[in-house]
Amino acid sequence: MSSESKRDQIISAADQLFYQHGFEHTSFAHIAEAVDISRGNFYYHFKTKDDILDAVINRRLANTQAMLNQWHSEAKTPADRIRSFINILIMNQTKILQFGCPVGTLTTELSKLDHLALHDANKVFTLFRIWLKNQFKLLGHKKNADDLAMHLLAHSQGVATLASAFNDKKFITQQVKHLHKWLAQYTDNVV
Repeated sequence: MSSESKRDQIISAADQLFYQHGFEHTSFAHIAEAVDISRGNFYYHFKTKDDILDAVINRRLANTQAMLNQWHSEAKTPADRIRSFINILIMNQTKILQFGCPVGTLTTELSKLDHLALHDANKVFTLFRIWLKNQFKLLGHKKNADDLAMHLLAHSQGVATLASAFNDKKFITQQVKHLHKWLAQYTDNVV
């Protein structure tokens, strides 16, 4: 197996473990065990846990950008693109119920740790914010596009947090319906 693919496996395993157990509670040993690699070989790819965290954040940024690009190319209207964002709560509900939102949980943990990588981790939220803002602008809501984007981001984060806290799948479904109704008031005359 090539060095690059083993490195990718390490990043994938670290991403999952950071999500499921938290950054602070995931050790080199946990990641090495998940990838079935010796600690010596592990250090060949990453010298510190912060190096792995940087790689995980960069992968999340790339994956998020790819998802946003896909939504943009597949959906015909800005409203349909925003609906894609809302529907990720349903698509990821099993994981959300167990672990919360991967972006929200990581940024919250890094904030509590006063970790230097917090700024970079927040870039995933920023990608969503800018993308949603642009979709609302395309819908004709230029003056309050950022407010609408932040409202949707905040609501989706609240849904993920509460659904996880109460392990309530029905809550996710109910809130997604509410978000679609909320969005309709900004799209009824435009869609």
